[in-house]
Amino acid sequence: MPSASCDTLLEDIEDIVSQEDSKPQDRHFVRRDVVPKARKRNTQKYLQEEDSPPSDSTIPGIQKIWIRTWGCSHNNSDGEYMAGQLAAYGYKITENASDADLWLLNSCTVKNPAEDHFRNSIKKAQEENKKIVLAGCVPQAQPRQHYLKGLSIIGVQQIDRVVEVVEETIKGHSVRLLGQKKDNGKRLGGARLDLPKIRKNPLIEIISINTGCLNACTYCKTKHARGNLASYPIDELVDRAKQSFQEGVCEIWLTSEDTGAYGRDIGTNLPTLLWKLVEVIPEGAMLRLGMTNPPYILEHLEEMAKILNHPRVYAFLHIPVQSASDSVLMEMKREYCVADFKRVVDFLKEKVPGITIATDIICGFPGETDQDFQETVKLVEEYKFPSLFINQFYPRPGTPAAKIEQVPAQVKKQRTKDLSRVFHSYSPYDHKIGERQQVLVTEESFDSKFYVAHNRFYEQVLVPKNPAFMGKMVEVDIYESGKHFMKGRPISDARVYTPSISKPLAKGEVSGLTKDFRNGLGSHVSPGSHTPAACQPGSASSRMVLCRPRLHQDCVPRTAVGVALLALLLAFFVKVYN
Repeated sequence: MPSASCDTLLEDIEDIVSQEDSKPQDRHFVRRDVVPKARKRNTQKYLQEEDSPPSDSTIPGIQKIWIRTWGCSHNNSDGEYMAGQLAAYGYKITENASDADLWLLNSCTVKNPAEDHFRNSIKKAQEENKKIVLAGCVPQAQPRQHYLKGLSIIGVQQIDRVVEVVEETIKGHSVRLLGQKKDNGKRLGGARLDLPKIRKNPLIEIISINTGCLNACTYCKTKHARGNLASYPIDELVDRAKQSFQEGVCEIWLTSEDTGAYGRDIGTNLPTLLWKLVEVIPEGAMLRLGMTNPPYILEHLEEMAKILNHPRVYAFLHIPVQSASDSVLMEMKREYCVADFKRVVDFLKEKVPGITIATDIICGFPGETDQDFQETVKLVEEYKFPSLFINQFYPRPGTPAAKIEQVPAQVKKQRTKDLSRVFHSYSPYDHKIGERQQVLVTEESFDSKFYVAHNRFYEQVLVPKNPAFMGKMVEVDIYESGKHFMKGRPISDARVYTPSISKPLAKGEVSGLTKDFRNGLGSHVSPGSHTPAACQPGSASSRMVLCRPRLHQDCVPRTAVGVALLALLLAFFVKVYN
């Protein structure tokens, strides 16, 4: 009886034929016992079945997948990477949830409502008998939640293995990958940046510069999922930016849990990275910085002001204050005081004229008094932030803040309403009516009536829906303003400026499919199907080819393989005689 051991590495398919299997001469004489049997068939129907396997087939790589992402731009970037890898392997990414065979749900754990939506989507998928793969911060932080029982989970640092998790789930298995990526014991930033992706907007590239953070805020659940700070090397980030511009991107967003903390774990800092990035930004393209907490920008105020004045960097910065009460900030463990926040904002407003400062505020944090809240109201009235994210406090399970005596729900709601009323009491853009501005057009408005552009300060400007404007710099006159936008009329003799970059990818097209990548996929690659034919470890192109790793070694007994091979040969001879 042949051995079923898998200790020997098979270099070629012929190696699986053991000495007990039939020899070629034996198979030759078998032909005499093969009796051809003719049968009629509907050729057209047969061809349709060949081209379109049934949707419930367990053959991996042919199913339709619907991806839903909640939360921050970092989560959105993860979702784009997962979509790209799945599409590159041959899966069809669909926007029709009911038509999909599998739902990939990419969650956010910041607020209770976001998790509620996630939980409800799982329930709906189960009711519709959909295969389910869960991703994002909720299952990473709390994989033992009762409603996650028996479902496949891919961790936030394991998104480069989404193909195998989806494959095993389609086969009916439950898989959980929640490990941390490390190199010689040092935590890495996560999945590599050169993976294929499908950008939600082909004109905008979201680059995660680091994962995790250095803070230990008492209300934050994201830290449980993303962990401590782990930064990507500068050269990898610059390479990703270059690739994006070569694929027609005209706007880059840098994102992470705290961009200001970038590099502290690898001996560098945010300004050093930004100066390297601006060197590769083409004329007409723009860079937008993500959220940074006050403590980590205080050290680099002079350099940050210079960078934010660069013509290819938006004069925009998101600096969350959360509360204007030092006692509340202390309970939150935010590691700064209100004076620190004001110092950052005042300095940047002076050195970067017109800069947009966006901020976040939490209403009703445990222990917040009426006086504490009034301090926050005064801060908003003083600075009149044009972009303000007001959040009612939600106790997240497992966080220290959830164990503190809570502010009554009605009080939290009322404070949220009161602060919202203050925010809507002023108009941040009225004074800009009549200005002439250069704006970069990148998307369509929610109501589909306008194109959305942004000016130098990342303020939203609505322009007419002229297809010639998309992805271009346009000069406009501001003629109207609202609370969150301005409207611009292109000047009659305006020159529509095309950034010196390539034609953008089509919506839904996979990024990162370079010539080497396509060659590695094999000759059967089509625009809608990118399935790797083989992966040779150690080859020059193996870094670019989407190699599908295995959750386990395929250890098939030689006897079963021999029998299967013999059956295939018999079927071939039958077809020949037909």
